[in-house]
Amino acid sequence: MSITALRAIRAAARPIIPLLVVAAVAGAAAAAVPRRAPPRAAGAAATAAGAAILPVPLNPIVPPSQRLCSAVLPSGVGTRVLKPGSAAKPAPTDVVLVNYIGYLAATGAVFDQNREASFPVGGVIKGFAEGLRATGRGGITRICVPAAQGYGARNAGPIPPNSNLVFQVELVDFKTAAEVEALQRAQIPDVPAASVPSSTAVPAPTSTPAH
Repeated sequence: MSITALRAIRAAARPIIPLLVVAAVAGAAAAAVPRRAPPRAAGAAATAAGAAILPVPLNPIVPPSQRLCSAVLPSGVGTRVLKPGSAAKPAPTDVVLVNYIGYLAATGAVFDQNREASFPVGGVIKGFAEGLRATGRGGITRICVPAAQGYGARNAGPIPPNSNLVFQVELVDFKTAAEVEALQRAQIPDVPAASVPSSTAVPAPTSTPAH
């Protein structure tokens, strides 16, 4: 091979090495630069923050599966025994001690709840009272109250007109009006029974469910 041809080959090969070096350096520089995430819309960030905030007051929602009853009484009131009670059941004139939760059948929104609430069976809405009379002492019952056995077309605070209602009720205990009167007399020492006002026969409920 002539000297002229060798020089021509060397001249053609010289640019290859610098190009490879430049490409490698450029690749390393690109890898060193951190990748920036695409900007998020301000509205999306505000929505995410709002979803994390709990409302005040906090109103729990009961799932649909816990708004159903398995039996229906002649009046249309539904019941479902969640925990069997004893054979003893309250009469319309008895005073009950209960733990209860009340919520809307349509949405599951809880509108009332209380523990150890005391009131006469006849002092609440018809559907609730009927479900109580079907519950044994110590039992827990779900009561499905049609609007006609509840508030009907009336607007009752958090309960819209014509709303079907659901209650979960634990019947802790109940007593007759005479037993309640005797207990009250025992708490008033040195007072003859005849002087006790008749209005004390049935105590005012400490917390009465929607009625």
